[in-house]
Amino acid sequence: MKITMLTTKDQWLEAFPIMKQLRTHLDKGSYISLISEAVEKDNYRLYALYDHQKMVAVVGLKPMITLYYGRFVWVCDLVTDNIYRSRGYGEYLLNFVHTWAADNKYESVALSSGIERYQAHRFYEEKMDYEKVSYVFKSK
Repeated sequence: MKITMLTTKDQWLEAFPIMKQLRTHLDKGSYISLISEAVEKDNYRLYALYDHQKMVAVVGLKPMITLYYGRFVWVCDLVTDNIYRSRGYGEYLLNFVHTWAADNKYESVALSSGIERYQAHRFYEEKMDYEKVSYVFKSK
């Protein structure tokens, strides 16, 4: 398996069919526009996991510093292609994020997960040993 940072529009477009499975509200244009701006202004990074030259999962992350978490990495997006789920790819990518965070002197990794995503919650809490520390609220 190989993890590659995606840095070009063509690479981001290659990841779109997988990302669309998580971010169903995005079309290609808004997806590219948001990634471009996030990379430029927020240090967003998008990585893809390839298994036998086939992209099977992606993770988007941002290194951040806040008073609550200190120096941490925020996982913005983590999705495995539907046809490749339950094969350990999500765990592999999340372990990569943890290693990246430690190597770059970030203290922890955090993320939010949609209320209805029960399978993801079980994965984070039981498999990856994350703890639920807050609720995330969003204004309309």
